Amino acid sequence: MDNSPMDLQGRTAIVTGAGKGLGRAYALHLAARGAAVLVNNRRHADESDAQTSAAQTVASIIAAGGRAAANWSDVGDPDSGRDMVEQARNAFGGIHIVVANAGIGTPGTFLKQDMAGFREVFDTGFFGNLHLAHAAWPQLMAQGYGRVVLTASSAGLYGDFGLSAYAASKAAVIGLARVLALEGRRREVLVNVIAPYGYSQMTAKHMPALMEQSFDPALVAPLVGWLASQACDVSGEMLVSGGGMVRRVLTGETDGALLREGSIAAAVHALRERPLRSHPGANASFTTFVQEAGQLARATGP
Repeated sequence: MDNSPMDLQGRTAIVTGAGKGLGRAYALHLAARGAAVLVNNRRHADESDAQTSAAQTVASIIAAGGRAAANWSDVGDPDSGRDMVEQARNAFGGIHIVVANAGIGTPGTFLKQDMAGFREVFDTGFFGNLHLAHAAWPQLMAQGYGRVVLTASSAGLYGDFGLSAYAASKAAVIGLARVLALEGRRREVLVNVIAPYGYSQMTAKHMPALMEQSFDPALVAPLVGWLASQACDVSGEMLVSGGGMVRRVLTGETDGALLREGSIAAAVHALRERPLRSHPGANASFTTFVQEAGQLARATGP
């Protein structure tokens, strides 16, 4: 048996959106490392159990000698997280790893998007992460161990034309993850965010066909495997990955400029050229802000 920190023997993982694409790649990888995997993907109309993508992923895992079970909850359903956690505990005896991957992206400009359409995208993109994390959190904290991987997007970091609902949902995931990372670290519950790039059914219309191999979803799976393992020693990170590469995202602020009537525009534009520095949390940011404001006030006088 592999006893390295990357070994997932004895661990149970829940992976949402794991019927196809990135989620399937994650589920297969975690199972290959030894984890029992609850494979979630919602059922489409008129599908039998065996026809569902979740069941097909499970069949692949079992054929390779792993352990897995299918779950067909819609992650936008408030009860979905509780149902998945209960099924994982009943089937495999516990829960150690949460990989919230499910998401949908329906493009449309904000001017033309109705609230029902906005909520459908947002509920899957954000609440699909929240429902599962919230249901698993008490057990992870109580047992003093857990790994949580939530899914955001570069759209949540930078925005993208016609993706207001999707971008908003993924920006919300980032805020949630950073708070959970602060709260979970004392109990060895590490929480990180990935923004993955992979050629899949969802992204094929936005990526040239020649990128199918170089951006195989399987190339993101090793990062998820590390984040899900005991070897992982980071929390609160935001990582962009695809094509066998990973980038680290930093949220930062410049140093301050004094606001003066008549020169506000110049001050704001000057700040755009200054370097950013990151902060470990909101309190740290506020503390440095107060210190710098005091220094500026003393330097400029009354």
